[in-house]
Amino acid sequence: MMIRRRILLATAGGTLAATALPRKPLAETLAPLSEGLEPVSPPQDPPPDAVFVAQDGSTHHLSEFKGRGMVVNMWATWCAPCVAEMPSLQVLSKELAPHDIAVLPLSSDRGGADAVRAWYHAHDITALPVLLDPKGALSRAFNARGIPTTVIIDKAGKVVARLEGAADWGTPEAQALIQKLTAG
Repeated sequence: MMIRRRILLATAGGTLAATALPRKPLAETLAPLSEGLEPVSPPQDPPPDAVFVAQDGSTHHLSEFKGRGMVVNMWATWCAPCVAEMPSLQVLSKELAPHDIAVLPLSSDRGGADAVRAWYHAHDITALPVLLDPKGALSRAFNARGIPTTVIIDKAGKVVARLEGAADWGTPEAQALIQKLTAG
């Protein structure tokens, strides 16, 4: 009896899925950065300094980047909005690297560096480092209510803005806004 019910539910689900309206790819639905970015007032000084991990297993702190602007993005490979914004974060990283602004994508994937490397490879992400927040220490320290959450830190080491949700980071307007915010 239970097996028949599962088959019926599975079949009905397949029928519903087949008749659902097609959806836009998520990357096309990203909001402009200016719509969701919220200033932190007054700026938070200093930012939390919990440990994050590089792909080689070495541990790091945000304080190691003091003097540089930072875009700290908390994400995961299984998070659809995170996946949608990663290509635009890569564009941001490439454009802002000459301005001494680091884009730090901190993955909370349980599969660790291998999962992130495989995902980067599958999605042609070549300009972002593999960084991990395996126990969610920085996410908790920044009071992230979900992912993606992005925090902007200026060159003076102060948290100046944050965004909960996905955005299009790859536009010239977004790049100019991040440069202005991180000038410190």
